[in-house]
Amino acid sequence: MGGDVVKMVAVGLVWGATNALMRKGAILWDQAQKSTLQRNRSQGQHPVLSTLKKWLKLLLIWQYTLPFLINLSASVTFFAILSDTPISLAVPVTNATTFAATAVFGIILGEETLIFRALFGTFLIVLGVYICSM
Repeated sequence: MGGDVVKMVAVGLVWGATNALMRKGAILWDQAQKSTLQRNRSQGQHPVLSTLKKWLKLLLIWQYTLPFLINLSASVTFFAILSDTPISLAVPVTNATTFAATAVFGIILGEETLIFRALFGTFLIVLGVYICSM
């Protein structure tokens, strides 16, 4: 059971880190969208084609795509963990770790946040994961 908890925490850490990194990439995409929106207002495009172009532009931003692919790899690992571990343990531990890691990596990446509250919440999450894994 102990090895499974380590794997669950590792998946949660990867998901949390990549969530924060994907947010940064999405912000870059959003900025690019705002600049091209001004130029493309006069061009009438089919809504489906316009949406596909937006998604393609998002996928071409490596700051989004690379963390996204790493995040998907962690998802594969999570499903492998579920084959050996009760879902009643795997989901809370992994999701709690993801939440804490997203907060911490967001702080590291310079997101504005209430640092004391985020760190206190992270401490409570770590404590809860420890209690679940005992």
